[in-house]
Amino acid sequence: MAELVEITSADDPRLADYRDLRDVELRKNLEAEHGLFLAEGEKVVRRAIEAGYDARSFLMAPRWLDGLADILERSEAPCFVLPESMAEEVTGFHVHRGALASLERRPLRSVAEVLDGARSVLVLEDLVDHTNVGAIFRSGAALGFDAVLLAPRCADPLYRRSIKVAMGAVFQTPWTRLPEWYDALPDLGTAGFTTVALTLAPDAVPIEEAVAGVDKVALVLGSEGHGLSPRWEQSADRRAIIPMARTIEHGIDSLNVAAASAVACYVTARR
Repeated sequence: MAELVEITSADDPRLADYRDLRDVELRKNLEAEHGLFLAEGEKVVRRAIEAGYDARSFLMAPRWLDGLADILERSEAPCFVLPESMAEEVTGFHVHRGALASLERRPLRSVAEVLDGARSVLVLEDLVDHTNVGAIFRSGAALGFDAVLLAPRCADPLYRRSIKVAMGAVFQTPWTRLPEWYDALPDLGTAGFTTVALTLAPDAVPIEEAVAGVDKVALVLGSEGHGLSPRWEQSADRRAIIPMARTIEHGIDSLNVAAASAVACYVTARR
């Protein structure tokens, strides 16, 4: 059972895993160095533990102890208990969901392992916004996608904000980083997937048409700003668009990447 440790000072060195959570660059360096990630909120903490991730520690206000009592009962990691005002002092924001956990990262799986048995996968190139990455994981999980592959420069799916927006989907959906960027899409073709890039390219066809009749499909999404790189756009098997009601007045020719992923996943799941 987790030992309950009452914390009386925000400067307690045992809280190092939880400091300065708003400083993205600092957190990325710290979490990579120590092989950890943070989960926030009762549901997300529970899903991480139930997915088999090992806890380093827990941090929560007293009123959240009962809600996670069964999780704490099964864990040997310490649970740091402190007032919510002190938790805010430590983390740098109001922990309104009451519970945090520091968990051990696992070694990344191989691409072959992640793709084993998969028919529908998402492939993300250089998305840098953690919220978008989390939203895409959530859409993919909700609509039956089997796996997610990330280019080397994509934002971390295990960053606290990504996990929170994904509602823990990152714990259930197999994922990994692609070790090689340039030939990533041709390599997926060799593995039997038809790669469908969402893009505004002149030869893009409606997404319904692009995925029709496809057995194993890989939906390819580009960065929030300029979209897919020319290499990935051109090396995809097919290019697809979500048709818009374009007007001169509004000039809206596309959805943001999180919304586009939800629409594309829905259409692809119904192919």
